[in-house]
Amino acid sequence: MDAPGGSLGWPWAGAAARALLPAALGLLCVPALGAAGALLVFSGTLLIFSAARPPAALPAAGRAVLITGLWGVVNNAGILGFPADGELLPMSTYRHCMDVNFFGAVEVSKTFLPLLRKSQGRLVNMSSMAGGIPLPKYAAYGASKAALSMFSGVMRQELSKWGVKVAAVHPSGFRTGIQGTSELWDKQEKDLLENLPAAVRSDYGDDYLQELKSYLVRLPAHCDADLSPVLKDVLHALLARRPHGLYTPGKGAYLPLCIFCYFPVWFYDFFISKLFSAEPVPRVLRTAEAGNGNL
Repeated sequence: MDAPGGSLGWPWAGAAARALLPAALGLLCVPALGAAGALLVFSGTLLIFSAARPPAALPAAGRAVLITGLWGVVNNAGILGFPADGELLPMSTYRHCMDVNFFGAVEVSKTFLPLLRKSQGRLVNMSSMAGGIPLPKYAAYGASKAALSMFSGVMRQELSKWGVKVAAVHPSGFRTGIQGTSELWDKQEKDLLENLPAAVRSDYGDDYLQELKSYLVRLPAHCDADLSPVLKDVLHALLARRPHGLYTPGKGAYLPLCIFCYFPVWFYDFFISKLFSAEPVPRVLRTAEAGNGNL
């Protein structure tokens, strides 16, 4: 791995960068930071920039940082929303995911791109495997991450003439706490039920809706507690002389993407249906299956 800063005169280049960034990047997957802001790395200094409120609303201490040079921006802010069928999700969930996962990253990127162009630095966007492939229950989250991935690709092409390298990271499941707490689940479930038409609720059935929260409870068990693959890829994107445009850290992140890209769509859908074969069936479909079985 090559540190890029030696010829540019950065005070944290070379060995200093190798010592600083592993500790700094350890903050990337702290649950509170993942939902609150992006991590900006510059001149050996860390600054939390909130995507949910304008800089003027930040405490004075958070604004009184003189940025004399900027090498890398890592957009890590993200929310999961409530995993459910796209038909069931209220529009507020779609908007919230887009606001934080996409528009927040775009705003942070646009704010600091002038500095990145001057340094010929790095822009790293934390997307998701759900941003590269369609996955059941992730209509809102996946759409917002797909938008971020497309933004990253376009920026990679457009900023190449400035010498800026752009990378998107598509990790698989990692235990970062992005799924939230039981209090948040209760609030999201309440919001979903309050906005659900009676006919739709009847078609799916209350037991199906209750199972959605159980999915959230089980989710961490299927996620990797070792965050080092993600951190290593982010570090490579920031410091390598020739960073990749796309990183897929974690178990199962690369294979589904390959199947989606190189196999027929029907085969990919069949592959995913087998992975989610244990999922519950809506009430109306169960009734229809039972009726057909009695014929």
